[in-house]
Amino acid sequence: MKPSILKSLSSIKLRIVPVISSVLLTGLIASTTVNATSSSVEPSAVTSTFQQDANMIRDTYESQLYTLPAFKSGHYGLRMYRQTLDSKYNAAVWSDMARVASRLNKFATEVHTPEQIAAYSKQRIDGYLDEKDERSQLRYAATKNMPEYLYLGVDLLGSMARANEYGLKHREDEKLRKVIERYDFKKYATNEAMIKAWAAQIANQVYWLRQLGEQDVVDDFITAFKKAYPDNQDSQLSAYQFGNKIYGLTHIVFAASEYYQHPIKEKDYQWIFDYYRQNIDTIIERAKEDVIAEVGINFLLAGLDNDPVVLKTRKVIQNAINREHGIVPSVSGGVGLLDGEHRNTLAIMLLDWQGAHAAPTYNQQPDVFSSMPYGLEAK
Repeated sequence: MKPSILKSLSSIKLRIVPVISSVLLTGLIASTTVNATSSSVEPSAVTSTFQQDANMIRDTYESQLYTLPAFKSGHYGLRMYRQTLDSKYNAAVWSDMARVASRLNKFATEVHTPEQIAAYSKQRIDGYLDEKDERSQLRYAATKNMPEYLYLGVDLLGSMARANEYGLKHREDEKLRKVIERYDFKKYATNEAMIKAWAAQIANQVYWLRQLGEQDVVDDFITAFKKAYPDNQDSQLSAYQFGNKIYGLTHIVFAASEYYQHPIKEKDYQWIFDYYRQNIDTIIERAKEDVIAEVGINFLLAGLDNDPVVLKTRKVIQNAINREHGIVPSVSGGVGLLDGEHRNTLAIMLLDWQGAHAAPTYNQQPDVFSSMPYGLEAK
């Protein structure tokens, strides 16, 4: 064959190869959009679709955010602010501050003596009497002999800790701290029945106490938690109890980060991360989507973005989305914005993680606090 002909054929071949490569690449990207579970997909392509789905859920909520109660809009807005530092969430953060201020104002003026706390707590515990679900019945049985926990742990501590995170305190902070100091929180934090009813809540509360510089029972709680939920007995747990265990684990990490404000170190919680890696398939099979998302976010807080557990949890959440409504539905298929806020806020964070930020605070983001609700002041 003549050299000139060989040269022409070579030139044609060089032009064909990129075209074939381009077609193959286009097909790969298309298959990624349809099915992001393929192990051959480039991480950058998968990340793009996760971000798009996070944006879809975000758009669903933000188009109707202020139709939600202050507790829900504040929960969403604060977490989105801590992710993005975007001032468009200032109003939602303010509504959360207002909720905190209102609750602390009430406690400082109306619910602080032993008699007032007893009456308040009785009303709270009686609210569980007519509930028939496993969670409510467990909480009633565990708490009926120490109902003050509902006032102290569930209501007071959470509000004081949130104000503290903002760089604020209630104007009667000292009075409220004296209320806390009347109780030994170890009583609640190490009680097995309480842990099996309130694992995640107690995890939050022991870290809030530490954050506020009050009683430190974190280590006591973790010891009691491990005893209440030995890993070799997972198969014996009901669906609710298994979920309560995983929920408790995720909240130990969340609370240690002061709720997405600070990165954490894997080695400080090695027993938790080892457990996740060994049991992630069981967790995916048995737990609800919000708990699965929390497991993934635990890894993100530890800077473990490329851990296989993160990809697994993201795929689960992505595949759970109801694309007609732009929302991760409940296990029964419900697509209500109110009931789904917690689950979908976590889904956004997992699918489009933007890092931990210690914000907003009175000193660093003063524009958020230009008009503070009555009762709060700089600490």
